[in-house]
Amino acid sequence: MVQKYQSPVRVYKHPFELIMAAYERRFPTCPLIPMFVDSDTVNEFKSEDGAVHIIERRCKLDIDAPRLLKKIAGVDYVYFVQKNSLNSRERTLHIEAHNETFSNRVIIHEHCCYTVHPENEDWTCFEQSASLDIKSFFGFESTVEKIAMKQYTSNIKKGKEIIEYYLRQLEEEGITFVPRWTPPPIASSSETTSSCKKQAASSAAVVSDAAQAEGLGGEALSSPSGPPEPAAGTPEDKLDADYIKRYLGDLTPLQESCLIRLRQWLQETHKGKIPKDEHILRFLRARDFNIDKAREIMCQSLTWRKQHQVDYILDTWSPPQVLQDYYAGGWHHHDKDGRPLYVLRLGQMDTKGLVRALGEEALLRYVLSINEEGLRRCEENTKVFGRPISSWTCLVDLEGLNMRHLWRPGVKALLRIIEVVEANYPETLGRLLILRAPRVFPVLWTLVSPFIDDNTRRKFLIYAGNDYQGPGGLLDYIDKEIIPDFLSGECMCEVPEGGLVPKSLYRTAEELENEDLKLCTETIYQSASVFKGAPHEILIQIVDASSVITWDFDVCKGDIVFNIYHSKRSPQPPKKDSLGAHSITSPGGNNVQLIDRVWQPGRDYSMVESPLICKEGESVQGSHVTRWPGFYILQWKFHSMPACAATNLPRVDDVLASLQVSSHKCKVMYYTEVIGSEDFRGSMTSLESSHSGFSQLSAATTSSSQSHCGSMVSRWRFCC
Repeated sequence: MVQKYQSPVRVYKHPFELIMAAYERRFPTCPLIPMFVDSDTVNEFKSEDGAVHIIERRCKLDIDAPRLLKKIAGVDYVYFVQKNSLNSRERTLHIEAHNETFSNRVIIHEHCCYTVHPENEDWTCFEQSASLDIKSFFGFESTVEKIAMKQYTSNIKKGKEIIEYYLRQLEEEGITFVPRWTPPPIASSSETTSSCKKQAASSAAVVSDAAQAEGLGGEALSSPSGPPEPAAGTPEDKLDADYIKRYLGDLTPLQESCLIRLRQWLQETHKGKIPKDEHILRFLRARDFNIDKAREIMCQSLTWRKQHQVDYILDTWSPPQVLQDYYAGGWHHHDKDGRPLYVLRLGQMDTKGLVRALGEEALLRYVLSINEEGLRRCEENTKVFGRPISSWTCLVDLEGLNMRHLWRPGVKALLRIIEVVEANYPETLGRLLILRAPRVFPVLWTLVSPFIDDNTRRKFLIYAGNDYQGPGGLLDYIDKEIIPDFLSGECMCEVPEGGLVPKSLYRTAEELENEDLKLCTETIYQSASVFKGAPHEILIQIVDASSVITWDFDVCKGDIVFNIYHSKRSPQPPKKDSLGAHSITSPGGNNVQLIDRVWQPGRDYSMVESPLICKEGESVQGSHVTRWPGFYILQWKFHSMPACAATNLPRVDDVLASLQVSSHKCKVMYYTEVIGSEDFRGSMTSLESSHSGFSQLSAATTSSSQSHCGSMVSRWRFCC
């Protein structure tokens, strides 16, 4: 497996030329890097005007590896080739490095870049990326990979320290300024002609050498083990190392790399509208920084948020009065670490009464609103305390807990709430303090603990009786001044006291069932299944030409092709039988086919937009300005892997890929809308339909890229 690394942008608050003077002092050897034994200059080129300086070095490294491994490998030192290309005119330094030793067994590529800060020309930015691919190594592949990653990350940490060390050295020598490169004075006409010829010849040689070097590296770049390209995008799209430390906390170099790579993937697949960095980091932490696993659960969560409009819950939903009066929980200051503190008097809460009066869905929605408020408070406290705060503390008082709280429907509702919160709000609970746990608590704990993640479970602290008042108790985590009065503290707590819900507020099972159904289905999005040979199609009738069809859909599973067709006549209504050719129903969503098999392209219908291939996890928004009245068909079609052009036989990769797709089934979640041309630019509904649905979780990022689909895509694309 290829290991990759991508650094954040590290900023030196010094001019580029001074940084270059400090950087050159690392050669031929650097005492601050013990493994860097020596280096020899292999090739060197300088342009006549002094603007371009290319130097290639052969570096000798003493890798900290077990003696036995070195003996088996038959080497004491490892050699790398490093090529530095300095352009003083553009004020850039590009560094390319690759291993010379064991190059047929291990492929290592690194790319570093020093550039001028885009907003301050007296500052310098640094980025680096690398890849490691171990083909074989005498059966010690895993050991070599661990050693290589350990050595590399330790040197990354030292990188900035080394530059700052040499900057201080320069300052001690009285060097605090290095002048910028300036072009040499213009010579006489005859000298200029001769110089130009020499310059052209030199430039041609440089271009030839560069092209040859690029050609040698081109194969590596095109292969999976090739060096990663520098991160694309504007400087605003990239993460600064100081920003990470201030708002996200201390991360290891590999953790920073995982965050940046997952963030880049989200920018590419979600058109620039991505969750905030704190939220991405929570999902990475929940899966121990495994990018693939974090990406999977995060995409599922983002789709869930979008489908149920969770981003707008604080603005559009008000809890019923019963919850405000009898739900014994609320926010109460913060703990000693600055985390928001939520107090829940579970023992005083009538869980049975709340479920009977409101139903399971209302309780779930209320808990979701509490979590959304918690995310907002974490952001506020990060600004107030000047350090990253990404989770909250929950204090649960169990005084009064009894067998009534173990009522089966109530426990069922609790388990579902835990399941939803665990899936969509990972790593938001910093600490859970359970106080005054009675004898019945172990029974409740046995029921709910299997549904709680192991990482979350380790954050639980349980106190029986008045143990919370002793050493290691509440005072270790909460300041004395804010301990609630019902826990013998001095602070008045405004959390409702709970109590029994009057039976007059109870509702019948039928009423609750209807209400629950309404809450579950309250979404503008529809779900559909797409099968191989059975696309999903929807019909839109247009009366006035120049109307605008807009769409917003997420590819939840599999890869699909999105098409738009126009027909002058209406398709026949689809048959209702689930096994018929025109309608397939499934538990995961509906499937409707409108284009009759006897219809012919060009005669009965025509394509009005180029097909758009959409990958699993992508979020797509766009629009089409209609040219003619009639019937428009939006189609989501199963995307099949292309067969090999040289033969009619399927490729092995195609067969394996098809076997991995269960029943050749894809899922999409979509929303469409038709807007009159005169209302298009000013329609708030259309603008809202173009959201990716991450308003509460999105950073203020934008995307200027045009979609391949839709003539009006991106004209009204804006940040959430």
